[in-house]
Amino acid sequence: MKFVDEARIQVKAGDGGNGCVSFRRERFIPKGGPDGGDGGKGGDVILQADNQLSTLLDLTYLQQFRAKKGSHGKGKKQTGRNGEDLIIRVPAGTLIRDEATGEILEDLFFDGQRSVVAKGGRGGRGNVRFATATHRAPRHAEKGEKGENRWLQLELKLLADVGLIGYPNAGKSTLLSKISSAKPKIADYPFTTLAPNLGVVRREEDRSFVVADIPGLIEGASQGAGLGLTFLRHVERTRLLVHLLDISEGSSRNPLRDFQALNEELNAYHPSLREKKQVVVLNKVDLPLVRGRSLEVKSQFKKMGYRLHLISGKTGEGIEELIGVISRMLESVSGKRDEV
Repeated sequence: MKFVDEARIQVKAGDGGNGCVSFRRERFIPKGGPDGGDGGKGGDVILQADNQLSTLLDLTYLQQFRAKKGSHGKGKKQTGRNGEDLIIRVPAGTLIRDEATGEILEDLFFDGQRSVVAKGGRGGRGNVRFATATHRAPRHAEKGEKGENRWLQLELKLLADVGLIGYPNAGKSTLLSKISSAKPKIADYPFTTLAPNLGVVRREEDRSFVVADIPGLIEGASQGAGLGLTFLRHVERTRLLVHLLDISEGSSRNPLRDFQALNEELNAYHPSLREKKQVVVLNKVDLPLVRGRSLEVKSQFKKMGYRLHLISGKTGEGIEELIGVISRMLESVSGKRDEV
């Protein structure tokens, strides 16, 4: 299924039904009086979070959504039927923004959470409502109110406990495939991953956690280089970042510079991202070149206050230890994901 994390839709709530002008005329009842009923309320348009969904793809095919109108009032004081609400299902983690004002209307964070994004119009009052002691035969009724009509911008931010970040080809997808049942595309060229992948790491004692492979991060990502602007938003929800480093290309890759450059991009996109706890990992230690430089790199990061973890996504070396470190760090972080 194609991954789509942005959509633009128009929502139109139902109009309220008109009130009725009617008079009671029955045999043997000489003074019937007004009996026009009220119009029904128009249906609301509601967005509802659904954990079974993972993309906004369906909303790119159909962009206009209309709720049902309320029925008109009838004689004998009969109120018109209310219009049926229209419920639009979206993935959990969807941010709803009013396109005209830029106002954030709701952040649908939890499964089943709802937001009324367009309210149905109130039904008009029938003429029975306007009868008084001095005005016994009103010949007017109200028209129903119009339902709200607006354009919305939807933005999906994945809900994951851990975000895998690093330069292209650092081995993020390989690591995700080793620690979970996810099957991301893996190849030996940059930008293999064109959409975030999610995987569940299952631990004993109900300590499972969700990991997201965040693609497309390079220097300049916060200004749109690579796929940065497209996928940086998905880092915002995570509680912990795992930063993968790759020095398999030899002297052309400076791990300290790479680490600092990507952290500067996180800070430029949103300052709160720079404050997230990070696990720093050197991948591909099965290669002699990487193994030979690992002690030097480990010493450099120790001076910066980071413990460097050595792993090989290919052979599995160090991965179990890394999972244990991530699990323990998640326990030390607040259980609630950041709501940026």
